[in-house]
Amino acid sequence: QVQLVESGGGLVQAGGSLRLSCAASGSIFSIRDMGWYRQAPGKQRELVAAIDSGGSTNYATSVKGRFTISRDNAKKTVSLQMNSLKPEDTAVYYCNAEIRALAISSWAYYWGQGTQVTVSS
Repeated sequence: QVQLVESGGGLVQAGGSLRLSCAASGSIFSIRDMGWYRQAPGKQRELVAAIDSGGSTNYATSVKGRFTISRDNAKKTVSLQMNSLKPEDTAVYYCNAEIRALAISSWAYYWGQGTQVTVSS
């Protein structure tokens, strides 16, 4: 069974920083793209940042220059360093990964349980 477990959310003042981490575990054969999404109350879930297995990254326009995504392929982890946080960054942040599990020939997307990030003004 494959699991994604996030950590690192919390409450921070505007202008502050937080670092989110996500670890994949279980019977994993390989991981392709990994990323972070967020969902604010009353809004749709949106992509924040993504990184492929080669290290190429993609960011939402709203976070470019403030957030940095990174991954450790050996440890099966992905992190999101969030700097210069704004109140509009307040949301539940979800880790996402495209994973091929052992003994399964197809790829599937897995989600973490979500971690709350609250930025006060």
